Amino acid sequence: MQNSWSPVRAAIDIGSNTIHIVVARAAAQTLDILADEVDLVRIGESVTASGQISQEKCDAVVSLLAQYKALAEQHQAQEIFVVATEAIRQASNSEQFIERARQKTGLQVDIISGIAEATLTFAGATYETLAQPHAPDLIGVMDLGGGSMELVAARHAQITWKTSVPIGSGWLHDRFLTGDPPDHDEISVAETFLQTYFQGMRIKRKPPMLIATGGSANSLLHLTHRAFKLEMHQTQLTQHDMLRCQGLLGSLPAEEIAQRFEQPVERVRILLAGALIIQGLMSRLDLNEIHVSPHGIREGILLARERYGESWLEIVSGTVTPQDNNIQDSAPILAAIEATATGPNGAQLALVETFAQAGQRMLRHRLQKFLELADEVLKHEDVEAVHKMRVASRRLRAVLDAFESCCEPETFQRVYHRVTAAADALGAARDADVMLQNMQSSLEHATEDMRAGMQWLLDRLQGFRQEKQRVLEHFLMDLDHNSLKKQVEACIPEKEAQHGKS
Repeated sequence: MQNSWSPVRAAIDIGSNTIHIVVARAAAQTLDILADEVDLVRIGESVTASGQISQEKCDAVVSLLAQYKALAEQHQAQEIFVVATEAIRQASNSEQFIERARQKTGLQVDIISGIAEATLTFAGATYETLAQPHAPDLIGVMDLGGGSMELVAARHAQITWKTSVPIGSGWLHDRFLTGDPPDHDEISVAETFLQTYFQGMRIKRKPPMLIATGGSANSLLHLTHRAFKLEMHQTQLTQHDMLRCQGLLGSLPAEEIAQRFEQPVERVRILLAGALIIQGLMSRLDLNEIHVSPHGIREGILLARERYGESWLEIVSGTVTPQDNNIQDSAPILAAIEATATGPNGAQLALVETFAQAGQRMLRHRLQKFLELADEVLKHEDVEAVHKMRVASRRLRAVLDAFESCCEPETFQRVYHRVTAAADALGAARDADVMLQNMQSSLEHATEDMRAGMQWLLDRLQGFRQEKQRVLEHFLMDLDHNSLKKQVEACIPEKEAQHGKS
């Protein structure tokens, strides 16, 4: 408990899914939380759909900001900080939104970078863990929001690596998992995208302990408590827990899960996406369990303000150093800024791959896998070659879907049209193969009086399959590999890749 003279401050986080406020008495290392409220708004839904914050979402946020301001004033907060993250970073009308919020509520909204978000989240999510006598030397933090995910790795409370990527639960849901519940194909494509993306992430050191924060992680913990009888004091989620959650969320409509397990239905709709992301990252890091924390960026803001004074945002953003402001504090958040600036012996650390750069890399990789199989299909030596190439075409299209926002529109449409045409031709041939296999199997077990009719149908199917094979062969022989490679390279312009958000 803080002394009564400790200052009361409030921090509001406008995320892609939620608006969240924490009011607390703050000291440099600890917080006495007086109020903690969250509301689901899903700003990112409108940004994903149109690139803008809709009027409806803007009105909802402004109304909540007014309510949260009143709550902070009830607790006599001396200052109220408001930050916005990925959805507002991406929205084309973010400046108009910020001005409207200022006019209606008097609150200043600061759009923070992904890297500042990662630093603040680390401070908020770990302040209780690091205060324990036997805190682990190596620790990782994942903050999964609606529109982005921040990852931080630290050693002896000093951040050694951090990144922010625009993949969140709301984003993944809106891109791939729109069914209620999503069907097998939707889930498969989402898993393929995540597996490819996580495998390509440059993670130098895997932390033995990962703290997960954000709405998805905490909602999954709540669901596990309710649905699978996890002890209420338990804050760990295992790989087995995640798979059970995925099975449940992929089997029942959101409305039914919300009623059974006391969750907001809008949260449940995007919870499968969150489970897939968390489980995918756990697999990438070879972790069997994660620790879930209710704290995050808001607590980090309040700690940073107490440690670094009025320049806290500039310091966590890296635009100024603590020394510029005569701050001698050696708290973990200070070490974080210094650790990301230089590596051992003062060597500059490599820049984090941007989302667009990841798109370039993944498109090249998936295109290469797709084209490699063309010769196998034309050889007729492997009956499964058509199936393998069809799967490769679907995976390439999934990457195109995921990175459409980074692509040049006309080039994207040309590539997408060609990949879709290939998938259709491969699908027709594959469907014929499946029908033939089923018919041949049935013929083997058919009675004598049924064989003649079934053989007639089998002969017709074989003719149909040969026709589809000719169409597929013409398509593949006309497919200009070099031209398609150049078009894929041009999909994401180099300027976008170099300056896209990390």
